Amino acid sequence: MEALKERILATEWASYRWALQYPDATADELELAFSVSCLGTSIYGFLAGTWPFGVVEFIWCLLTLRKWYLIYARKENVAGKTE
Repeated sequence: MEALKERILATEWASYRWALQYPDATADELELAFSVSCLGTSIYGFLAGTWPFGVVEFIWCLLTLRKWYLIYARKENVAGKTE
């Protein structure tokens, strides 16, 4: 169980590092990376026994996924109209 927690934490930090490493990343890529990190933090919170933290992070994950979808859909809509 402890190895799983460490693996989740390492994945979360890797996604943060990826987001900071590529300053030219677009808004949708950064939102998706943040959403994945929130999901990882939520899972870690549940596994660590701090379920309120896990619930809050899961809500953040859902909110950022929605924001990512809206940004992605708008970009696809604009790209479709230019053809």
